[in-house]
Amino acid sequence: MASENIITSIDIGTSKIRTLIGGFSEEKSRDFHVLGVGAANSYAIRKWNILDMEEFKSNLDNSLEEAEKMSGEQVTGVNISFNSSSFDVVTSKGIIAIAGDEISQEDIDRVLDMARNGVDLPNREILKVVPEYFIVDLEEWVKNPIWMSARKLEVIANIFSMNKNILGNMKKAVADVGIEIYDVYPNLLAAPEGVLTKRQKELGVVCVDIGASTTGVTVYEEWVLTFSSVIPIGWDSVTNDIALGARTAIDVAEKLKINYAEVWLDEVDTKEREINLSEIVPSEEGTISNIYLSQIVTARYDEIFYFVRQELKKIGRDGMLPEWAILVGGAVKQQWVIELAKKVLRLPVFIGLPVEKQALSETSISDPVFAGVVGSLILGNKYSHRGMPLNFNVKGMFDSIMKVFKKILP
Repeated sequence: MASENIITSIDIGTSKIRTLIGGFSEEKSRDFHVLGVGAANSYAIRKWNILDMEEFKSNLDNSLEEAEKMSGEQVTGVNISFNSSSFDVVTSKGIIAIAGDEISQEDIDRVLDMARNGVDLPNREILKVVPEYFIVDLEEWVKNPIWMSARKLEVIANIFSMNKNILGNMKKAVADVGIEIYDVYPNLLAAPEGVLTKRQKELGVVCVDIGASTTGVTVYEEWVLTFSSVIPIGWDSVTNDIALGARTAIDVAEKLKINYAEVWLDEVDTKEREINLSEIVPSEEGTISNIYLSQIVTARYDEIFYFVRQELKKIGRDGMLPEWAILVGGAVKQQWVIELAKKVLRLPVFIGLPVEKQALSETSISDPVFAGVVGSLILGNKYSHRGMPLNFNVKGMFDSIMKVFKKILP
């Protein structure tokens, strides 16, 4: 185990915070061993605003400690992944002249910096600059121009940014827990990385990540990201609809959604029955029809997939992706969701399942809810520096040391 590269990732959601510790035998590899998994309820975030900093830090620490106990590892630095309605993706162009005879990595870095500097994003922080394609002199759609002969290099890049205040509060909370942030990955990038194959990315695929408060849409073709966007509707909207339709509390609506609701299709033969709310919570009164409940749920899911289809129409890919739509997130486990998605999107639809090389515990991550945290784990091994956070500072190192002492001292 000592020769492995140990990576830790935390996926911060508005319903759950998940931590994953994995061991990689090689850099840039996708194959890893699961060493530790932790999960905690996320009570302190609503629509990506931290409502209670102390509660949020407690939830974060609980998830991290559970993974640490399972793995036996002491975590000092992590990769962070999350969904947020404050994410924005814009396209930018960069152009540079090549000083030498061939394009070097330094030239690629310079042209990406030009694309980054070419956008004005007040009160926003740029998280990632992802090239869509390069133009080498007059040759377009070049995927990797390294070592090509050229006089001019251009790039068309996707710029991922988010609200600076929201990101700043999250970074502060993670630092206060006593750990460094190695890198930050939007789930728009992390979730597809956790479930998509190279073949799917080559032929054309859309990854739809239905989170608690947002739905992420990411399209790949010819191995590169060609489109990404966030729809500000998620699984919590289903809960809210049930609460209004059944005239009941949010907690009761959540239990109705998980335990009783299913997506209702005309061709599904369902017998109508009444659900007694007092059987869910003794203090509740009244009943709700299972068919009425399912119609409420179906209407919201139908809306989510309708908006996904509208996003695909923007790029001329409505019903035109050979490798289908891959769904991830806890919401996709609702019964008959796949059938409804096929009907609305007019594409073959499958649930995306992360797969570890070999689990060293009984806890399996082969579940669509782990797509984001698995993806950020893989991206962290591929891009992050070994053993040193990208934003290394003395205060963070001291906090990490103090965290260790707090755990070992009586």
